[in-house]
Amino acid sequence: MKLVRPKKFLGQHFLKDLQVAQDIADTVDTCPDIPILEVGPGMGVLTQFLIPKGRPLKVVELDFESVAYLKENFVQLGDNIIEQDFLKMDLNSLFDGKPFVLTGNYPYNISSQIFFKMLEYKDLIPCCTGMIQKEVAERIAAKPGNKTYGILSVLIQAWYRVEYLFTVHEHVFNPPPKVKSAVIRMTRNETQDLGCNEKLFKQIVKTTFNQRRKTLRNSISPILDKNSPLSADPLFNKRPEQLSVEDFIELTNRVEKALADTPSKVKRE
Repeated sequence: MKLVRPKKFLGQHFLKDLQVAQDIADTVDTCPDIPILEVGPGMGVLTQFLIPKGRPLKVVELDFESVAYLKENFVQLGDNIIEQDFLKMDLNSLFDGKPFVLTGNYPYNISSQIFFKMLEYKDLIPCCTGMIQKEVAERIAAKPGNKTYGILSVLIQAWYRVEYLFTVHEHVFNPPPKVKSAVIRMTRNETQDLGCNEKLFKQIVKTTFNQRRKTLRNSISPILDKNSPLSADPLFNKRPEQLSVEDFIELTNRVEKALADTPSKVKRE
C-alpha cells in the first residue's frame, strides 16, 4: 500500500510522523471485529492504517477539498466516504444499528462536542479512541481532587473507562502547533443505569462546575435553594471537583428527593 504523505493539509497542522499515525490506528484493536467510524480523516493519514485492519470502515469529513482528495486517493472506500457534519448525523443507521468503534484525529475546536455526542450514542459505541489536544485529554482522564477534573471528566467516566495513552509532541506536525496533543481511549464500563435521574445528574454536574470555585451550597443554588434543609448537610461544604462520579449520583438522588419533598421552597431551572 502506498502511504499518504501530502506536503500540506489544507492550511492545517498535518501529522507527518507515520509511526504516530500507525500507533493511533492501533488503538482500535481493543475492540476487534466491529466496524470503525473515523471522524475528520482529512487527507487520510490515519485512514491508510485503518483500511488494512479488514473491518468495515466509514469516514466522515465535512471539508469538500478533503473529500475530493479522499475520493481520488482512497477509491477502495467508495460510498463509505461520507461528506457530512458528524455532529448533525444520526449514528443509528451508519452500520445498520450495529456497534462500532469511533476514532479519529479529531478537530480540536469541536472535540468536546464530539464526545458529548458519543455519550448520546453510548450503547452503540463500546470504544472511542483518537488524538485530541493534550489539555482536553487530561481533563477527560482527571480524577477527583485534580484541578483539571470537571464536566467532561464526570460525564464520560460515568459510562467509560478512560486511558490516557501517550503524548504527541509538536515536532511531528507540519507546521508545529502551539499546543501538545494526546491520544486517549475510552471503553464502555459495566454501567447500564446510573441509578439516578440522568437528566438531573447532568444538570447538577454542569451547574456546579460552572461555578467550580464555590462550595456546592452556592454553586447548586440555581437548582436547590440554599434554604433547603438538605443544603445544611456537610457535603455541601465541598467543591464539585472533590466529588467522585458515585458522589454525584448520590447527590442527584438526594436533590431529587428534596425537590419532591419541598417543591414550593426550591428553585427549578
